[in-house]
Amino acid sequence: MGWATGHIARLKAGETVQFRPRGHSMKGRVDDKALVTVEPVTDASAIEVGDVVLCNVRGNQYLHLVEARNGDRLLIGNNIGGTNGWIGPNQVFGKLVRVEA
Repeated sequence: MGWATGHIARLKAGETVQFRPRGHSMKGRVDDKALVTVEPVTDASAIEVGDVVLCNVRGNQYLHLVEARNGDRLLIGNNIGGTNGWIGPNQVFGKLVRVEA
């Protein structure tokens, strides 16, 4: 279990979720404790480079940036130059649609 397990379960059930992520890895796009709205991803082929997604990379849960795409695989990273790794479409649970203070 991780920080986003409950949110992921709700996204898998088709619900839109709101929460306040902590941390500075997405500074400039999602600031620490900003209110975010994340919608379920039903078709990962619609995810584009530049989208922010709630995903699982090697057992870790992230609300991070899609840096690249290779077929159906997505390269996930943060907004300050770090890269988490490549994931398949079944590891993407939600897409960021709104950020509020």
